[in-house]
Amino acid sequence: MTSDLLPEGLQDSLPPVAEAMADARRAMMDVLSSHGFNRIQPPMVEYERSLGSRMEGVARDTMFRFVDPVSLRTLALRSDITVQVGRIASTGLASAPRPLRLSYCGPVLKIRAGQLEPERERTQLGAELVGNDSVAAVMQMVGVAIEALRAAGVQNISIDFTLPDLVDTLAASTFPLDAGKIDAVRRELDAKDAGGITALGADAYLPLLYAAGPLDDALDKLAAIDAGGALAGRIKALREIAAPIDDGVSVTLDPTERHGFEYQSWFGFSIFAEGYSGALGRGGTYTVRHGDGTGEAATGFSLYPDPLTKAEGRQAQGRYLFLLLGHDMRAAEQLRAAGWRTIAALDENDDAATLGCTHILDNGEAKAL
Repeated sequence: MTSDLLPEGLQDSLPPVAEAMADARRAMMDVLSSHGFNRIQPPMVEYERSLGSRMEGVARDTMFRFVDPVSLRTLALRSDITVQVGRIASTGLASAPRPLRLSYCGPVLKIRAGQLEPERERTQLGAELVGNDSVAAVMQMVGVAIEALRAAGVQNISIDFTLPDLVDTLAASTFPLDAGKIDAVRRELDAKDAGGITALGADAYLPLLYAAGPLDDALDKLAAIDAGGALAGRIKALREIAAPIDDGVSVTLDPTERHGFEYQSWFGFSIFAEGYSGALGRGGTYTVRHGDGTGEAATGFSLYPDPLTKAEGRQAQGRYLFLLLGHDMRAAEQLRAAGWRTIAALDENDDAATLGCTHILDNGEAKAL
């Protein structure tokens, strides 16, 4: 029936994929907890004004909005949990010691999807360190993100660094630009359009297009740009951030990448892995806006774990133990505590193989079918 169809970009998760998704999320959240990040759980719906004004670059037109019949104010379904973390840090946890370490996991929903990411609903899982955006903070967050993905079974990881406010930094010093041209130059650099940059009279920015690729080579190209020392600090910071990353992770640099980094400040990164299309996560430094107009530095990342369990070979393979009528309940309880999943017969017609069981309880022991 047409009425049973789901809207475009939305889908059910069925067994065993849903179980595998829960396992992956649990493994990743355990990593965040082990590093001292305390879990929060904000609501799916908030006032649209709060979600749209807490951070720079948050697009309100990505959110589903509607009028609350109680308050008669506009509400919105969240499209990004990071913004909610900023609100919590500014309100309920405003007096908590800094840096504040928070983690989260939950669904987000957006109005439109892209070609590489067609899902409009997906799980967002991440960690935020509020009160610090230093090189040390970035190093820690990049390492935790890698560890979390590996805990979910992801291998062959690659990380792409970027410098989201690079144009602003250069426009204010070595390569001056009219204020009205800054956004346009950012767009052309992001689009890798050399002709568009020249048309804007911003040829000084052309070398940035070619300072991309494997990190060491890209940093050498970036260092060769005569920016009057404006890039020296950034280059030093990028080398320090990359130093603790092990050889099993490929590190690249695209200094002018802006897509997905609308509210990041001096540093951003995207995480990819072999076998997955699109980014598995993004992170970086940003500023949380407080209600009194002040701002607070923060560093964090968001991962999107749903694709991990949809790839071939990543579905959960549980051990299912069939329990006959009148089975030994004590033995079954002990086996569940040891990690077994049990399916108890409800009548004599229930069949272990038909119900997907791999073992049967026989004389208090699990025996393979």
